[in-house]
Amino acid sequence: MRYVSTRGEAPELGFEDAMMTGLARDGGLYVPAEVPALPPGEIAALAGRPYEDVAFCVMRPFVGDAFDDATFRRLIDAAYAGFGHPARAPLRQLAPNHFLLELFHGPTLAFKDFAMQLIGGMFAEVLGRRGDRLCVIGATSGDTGSAAIEAFRGNPAVDVFVLYPHGRVSEVQRRQMTTPGETNVHAIAVDGDFDTCQALVKAAFNDHGFRDEVALAGVNSINWGRVLAQVVYYFAAATALGAPGRTVDFTVPTGNFGDVFAGHVAKRMGLPVGRLIVATNRNDILHRALTTGEYRPDGVAPTISPSMDIQVSSNFERALHLAYGGDARAVRQLMAELSQGGFGISQGALQALREVYASGRASEEETKATIARTLRDAGELLCPHTAVAVHVAEAHPGDAPMVTLATAHPAKFPDAVEEATGVRPPLPPRMGDLYDRPERVTRIADDLSALQAHIRKTRAT
Repeated sequence: MRYVSTRGEAPELGFEDAMMTGLARDGGLYVPAEVPALPPGEIAALAGRPYEDVAFCVMRPFVGDAFDDATFRRLIDAAYAGFGHPARAPLRQLAPNHFLLELFHGPTLAFKDFAMQLIGGMFAEVLGRRGDRLCVIGATSGDTGSAAIEAFRGNPAVDVFVLYPHGRVSEVQRRQMTTPGETNVHAIAVDGDFDTCQALVKAAFNDHGFRDEVALAGVNSINWGRVLAQVVYYFAAATALGAPGRTVDFTVPTGNFGDVFAGHVAKRMGLPVGRLIVATNRNDILHRALTTGEYRPDGVAPTISPSMDIQVSSNFERALHLAYGGDARAVRQLMAELSQGGFGISQGALQALREVYASGRASEEETKATIARTLRDAGELLCPHTAVAVHVAEAHPGDAPMVTLATAHPAKFPDAVEEATGVRPPLPPRMGDLYDRPERVTRIADDLSALQAHIRKTRAT
């Protein structure tokens, strides 16, 4: 299995090097040169199997010779052993033909745990084999950061630096990043929004001298390993609902586009995914792009669903690469135009995107109303991101079962949930003292040199 950059000017890599590299040296994102297909019989055999079995079957073709079967299965088992539900990603029925896929039973109460717990184990395995150490860096709109910290905290071969937008994450999200006491963990509050943080991370990677000096690696959803691990729960959910014997639709609350793109990968592998519906909050650039063909950021507005407060969705580049038929030159041109303010999608590529993705948006008022109504009518308490997706899913009725991805536990956003319902969701007992733990954080401006100086000063040598 070989991986190529969406921009076509970086070397092809195997799975191990693509995972450890993160962002390609030409600024692009790695994608598999070919997507392996699973036969219908093999997909059908996944129904009712433990989540770990599904994960091994779905991911194994992408891994190549990076890990032998026994090692890869051991890493998968370890990744999900600490999840709080034996099904790992259980389905709950919300309404007739509408189901929630609960993705918040991991250690940080968000869907990012499915990928980060596995990535952490795979990184440790490779670093142990190589005798190397890395600086892992990531930008977060709230959930990736805590999941990355949880995956790498205490790892003697990794320093983990997480950038989050100062004042634009929930208190629970912030404290999950700032309270770990391990010396290899570094939380960085950046003056700006998520796009500011993401731009700093990409700029650090694109400074190749610095990148090599500190052995930089990325764990945002720019990392192919992150996307791959998220493909699994589409198979687990769809086969539980009758796939491949029938089609299943999915609605995904979307910020950086990685989670919904994982659904597209599942579809390309042969899973009968019908509609992939992109659900956005008021920062609705993806909905606007799919509706009008124009991708033009216009500023990020803070919302009660902060993990979706994004205007530059990195993984959309992977979707564009597919929509343009793998034309790396076209992708490079689009990304150059984005740096100048935005771009228009060609008619053919837009049609290709619309054949895969539908979209919708929810206002703040609609999000709050959905949280309140869902608790009243179905007894389910939703986080604001999940509520955005439920609202959008309900606006796209169809004959196929609809699965809405419940991406975070409501206790991660207690203020918003309490405002909508009068109910303040409690944290799980294992996190009950989160508000009492001391915080440790560094605040920096939107300045690459300041970030680089901080990494040089605080990383282990």
